[in-house]
Amino acid sequence: MVDCDRVVYDSKDNDVLISSESSDKDNKKAVVLTFDDGPSRVLPQILDILAKKEVKAAFFWQSRLLYPGRPWKRVLDEGHLIGNHSCKHPNLTRYSYEEQYKELYYSKQRIEEITGNNVTYFRPPFGQYNADTIKAAKELNMVPVMWRIASIDWELKDNPKEIVSNVVNNLEDGAIILLHELKQTVSVLPELIDQIREKGYSFNLL
Repeated sequence: MVDCDRVVYDSKDNDVLISSESSDKDNKKAVVLTFDDGPSRVLPQILDILAKKEVKAAFFWQSRLLYPGRPWKRVLDEGHLIGNHSCKHPNLTRYSYEEQYKELYYSKQRIEEITGNNVTYFRPPFGQYNADTIKAAKELNMVPVMWRIASIDWELKDNPKEIVSNVVNNLEDGAIILLHELKQTVSVLPELIDQIREKGYSFNLL
């Protein structure tokens, strides 16, 4: 069983998003699905599921994984959002301000260069950041995004059903949900979306 303290994240840092504007246009409760650490080999499967379920999501990508041949165009064409997740996924708190700025700058530049799309959101690797991270992101006109609910999917290769329970048992209006582009996440994504809807929630973008 995963410790609930690791699933539900809280922050009093006003410079960092953990929740969206909450309710959707019809005033229903809504959550935001986000996927880290792509673009990966399972991205097409994730996009197929999202298209079938009519859900939009945000993808936070490591720029070192973004080759022109990856289906980034489909992500944008289908209404999803691409955010910055650094170049090489370092713990930024171990870097100086100048090093952090370079990491964010070059990853943002690379994503924009390939996609032609402006990158306005940034998620710090490992969820680790400090004042210098926030300063660098602001200088680059990016909003730092954390999450309210962590699925802990990266630890649940052998128990993917727990990914669903971690999220569904902690839902709240406006929650940003942390997922990853992993096989185990793909395996339960349709069920996760269905159960979120059964709880009365719809899906928003950031």
